[in-house]
Amino acid sequence: MKSARKNGVAAAAVLGALMMTGSAVVPALADDGQHRSDGQEGRGETSKHVLLLSVDGLHQKDLDRYVAAHPESALATLVSHGTSYTHAQTPVPSDSFPGMVGQLTGGNPGTTGIYYDDTYNRALLPAGTTDCKNTAPGTEVALTEAADKNPDALDAGQGLSGLPASIMNMTRRPGSLLNPAALPVDPSTCKPVYPHQYLKVNTVFEVAKSAGMTTAWSDKHPAYEILNGPSGKGVDDLFTPEINSKAPAPFTGDWTQDNAATQQYDGYKVQAVLNEIGGKDHSGTQAGSVPAIFGMNFQSVSTAQKLPTSDGLTGGYLPGGTVPGPLLTKALDYVDTAVGKMQSALSASGQAEDTTIILSAKHGQSPTDPNQLTRVPDGTIIDGLNAAWKAAHTGSADLVAFSTDDDIMQLWLSDHSQAAAQFAKDYLTSHSAAGNDINSAPKTVPTSGLSTVYAGSEVANYFGTNASDARYPDILGIAQTGVVYTGGKSKIAEHGGASADDRDVPLVISGANDERARTVTSTVETTQIAPTILKTLGLDPNKLQAVQIEGTKALPQR
Repeated sequence: MKSARKNGVAAAAVLGALMMTGSAVVPALADDGQHRSDGQEGRGETSKHVLLLSVDGLHQKDLDRYVAAHPESALATLVSHGTSYTHAQTPVPSDSFPGMVGQLTGGNPGTTGIYYDDTYNRALLPAGTTDCKNTAPGTEVALTEAADKNPDALDAGQGLSGLPASIMNMTRRPGSLLNPAALPVDPSTCKPVYPHQYLKVNTVFEVAKSAGMTTAWSDKHPAYEILNGPSGKGVDDLFTPEINSKAPAPFTGDWTQDNAATQQYDGYKVQAVLNEIGGKDHSGTQAGSVPAIFGMNFQSVSTAQKLPTSDGLTGGYLPGGTVPGPLLTKALDYVDTAVGKMQSALSASGQAEDTTIILSAKHGQSPTDPNQLTRVPDGTIIDGLNAAWKAAHTGSADLVAFSTDDDIMQLWLSDHSQAAAQFAKDYLTSHSAAGNDINSAPKTVPTSGLSTVYAGSEVANYFGTNASDARYPDILGIAQTGVVYTGGKSKIAEHGGASADDRDVPLVISGANDERARTVTSTVETTQIAPTILKTLGLDPNKLQAVQIEGTKALPQR
């Protein structure tokens, strides 16, 4: 769950018009490790099907350790019959939406327009607006459970009886489960903006569809209908049970608050993939063809990294940050078993020789070493910043219009001037922040828990976008190692940042013709998965708009 706050203040200044489908410039190279492909030739093997699996939270070091300890495992089989890119990095911010969108478009946030799952847009109008001529622009854009018709229901409000068992009958068109009244409004049309309309560039699903291929995907919110792309028609079968809905007894809370519940939840998506391998839709009730592009994301590893305890087991890693604790070990075993089921299904259906499996992660998780953890309440920091602003600007409203803070800090300001952004930066870098460590003992961190702060035009330059982009935050704060912004004591890790623990994820491509393990040690980006998928299917990667904009290359061969 995000630590997102807003105060309802509309932005006082708006730069540029609504950027719904406009282009963006290539993100600039940065000292923190952002990079483009080195231009090597991409992979040349072709397959009829690509199965993409995202194990959220998984690090390269996790995969290395697991494979070494379990040489006969399903994950070891992928590695021993595929190419491992051992220095793969996610986009920044390393969060679910920019991570997944990057894998399926080939673009970074400055190109895709997706900076997080819960952000702010200076040009759109608040949800529910009907008087579009007289309403000031500036609003939250929540691509989370907040957009559902019923965020408490696993089916997001479809009205299925017999949940959770009946969830396999969930619609393949989850856009119908979004609440239009919860979506931002386009001032030019005075209509709600759906997630797929918010994405600036096309997806691999749309390219495959234009070539007459079938597509499928399974993910954690109906708002993942964004993967349909601007056409709204990219994914034939999109299965999106709501992960933040209420889990049934014996669980309490949502599906992320107990790792056994998360595994049960992931099991529905695993079954969807197995049904699709069998030539059916995700429900297993309608006949069809095996999709050209399909797959899912796993949440079990991510929640096992974040929960202090669950199911009588300790979460996260042992001190030192390299050895998984008992809960995380169990979650890794669960994922390995699920991947093994998919491999067996591919073999049994005769699809193994025609299918390339890609294993990666939307994001990692930070910190892995529990001794590095510092929980910092971001609300106190923002309250202090607002108070300082109003003290220096008599009669002004709060400076922070909206924030999203996990192990990164993104602030959208009510005053979109460079002077206001500099004021915020100066405050953040000159004030310490109080927090607590893994044992809940008090701990103070300097400079608001941030190692680097970008302000105004510096943020635009960081993301490689232009000043008229209505989406990028006014403040981008890179957290110090181990800092997690949270008001409670229930988290031991988070994602969304720019640290190695956030960005260093596995990337393995295992094809039918891969008879031995290969390793590529040069640095690559997970955005390179998108052109690689198309090339593997015999399609033109340049059909992707982000590939044209950023020059994203297919992954190199050894």
